[in-house]
Amino acid sequence: MSTTRRILVQPDANAALAQGMLDIQNDLKLPSAFPAEVEAAAAAAAANPRWPELDRSEIALVTIDPASSMDLDQAMYVERTEGGYRVYYAIADVAAFVSAGDPVDLEAHRRGETLYGAETKIPLHPKVLSENAASLLPDQLRPALLWTIELDATGEGIAVDVRRAKVRSRAKLDYEGVQKLIDAGTADPMFAVLREIGELRRKREFARGGVSLPLPEQEVSVLDGQWKLAFRARLPLEDWNEQISLLTGMAAAYLMVQAKVGILRTLPPPDPHAIERLRVTARALGIVWPAELDYPGFIRSLDPSKDLHVAMLTACTSVLRGAGYAAFNGAVPEQSMHSALAAQYTHATAPLRRLVDRYSGEVCVALCAKQAVPDWALAALPGLPVTMQASSHRSGQYESAVLNLAEAVVLAPRVGEVFAAAIVEVSHDDPHKGTVIVRDPAIDASVSSSTALPLGADVTVRLVEADPSRRLVRFEWVG
Repeated sequence: MSTTRRILVQPDANAALAQGMLDIQNDLKLPSAFPAEVEAAAAAAAANPRWPELDRSEIALVTIDPASSMDLDQAMYVERTEGGYRVYYAIADVAAFVSAGDPVDLEAHRRGETLYGAETKIPLHPKVLSENAASLLPDQLRPALLWTIELDATGEGIAVDVRRAKVRSRAKLDYEGVQKLIDAGTADPMFAVLREIGELRRKREFARGGVSLPLPEQEVSVLDGQWKLAFRARLPLEDWNEQISLLTGMAAAYLMVQAKVGILRTLPPPDPHAIERLRVTARALGIVWPAELDYPGFIRSLDPSKDLHVAMLTACTSVLRGAGYAAFNGAVPEQSMHSALAAQYTHATAPLRRLVDRYSGEVCVALCAKQAVPDWALAALPGLPVTMQASSHRSGQYESAVLNLAEAVVLAPRVGEVFAAAIVEVSHDDPHKGTVIVRDPAIDASVSSSTALPLGADVTVRLVEADPSRRLVRFEWVG
């Protein structure tokens, strides 16, 4: 499957896109502008942050994000040590600006997280904070939570500390730009160290039985007012960078579990019966799944560039369900694991974009300082799982609606045309209905047929409906 094909939305589609975005926000009852009192409180906080005494601005931190990002939560520097590696990971200190119960805090609890959809963003915090005063922008002194994590030569964590510090990012880097430098052999030497750490952490993840589903990412981007759709392959740098974030989340979970206070991100283990159903699916697709190969090992054997394997990966998503949050104070939850990571884990690295991370960071700072967790943080812990589950659900709805809108607008002029595609999912309840991936343009949509759909097959489909007002695209199998 191609990961480079892109198409432009027709210029006369802009009105439909604009109206469609308004409809989505209204349908989902999403907030638009911040209330005036929240903006005023944010502006006042931006002008008067609570600065820590410790100054670590000498560390050569950099941020690595999509090129257009301005809400920069994390800045990183990694280095080799005599026995392994050291990771410095600075996380934006939202609590240096926001106090419990103030207007910005109350609004953040209503929102839960930033919502992203193509050219629109509904932020968790006003931009005067999230894209300015609290963001780890380059060449700016910022209050941060500075994580220092020591690793041995195998990439295993052996020591962790987090404390408030002043930091200064040296550069705002983007994934594609840095990856090009890495590929050309001209990148800063730090990225060779990052690669070593990333690959070692991936090996440790495999050894634990962790699993990730490398499905092609369907992406909506905007350039000069034009919307584009593409299947995008992840860059190696993104995987290495992700491992640093996961490492920090696991370190935070370790501190919390040891102290028996905090909040974890959890995912129950797959149901054995669901795994057996996947084995049946693999046989139906003609994909060999040796009896001795476990579920994580099988996932790693699949190639997302092959349509049959994409169909299998899509089926595999059915067993990774039930993600949630577990807050605790005094006893660790019975189900404390994140099964996809095969580890205890928490969200701790994106407080500008996700509410719970502010609390994870606050708990860990107190624990490392051997101080009591602040009352305001303890008081909020019990309610965070419900708040975050609701915001996560809302985020998923929003992203899906925006993607569906973009697909419908792109395809509206092409009703009746036929496309090369692959059947990647067949409904358990009705084998005449399923999901199809069209390669050009990059579309993932529903498909139907008068006969049973052939899971995993390369097929020809006809576009029978593309309705932007209902955000609906529908194909039928023709051969």
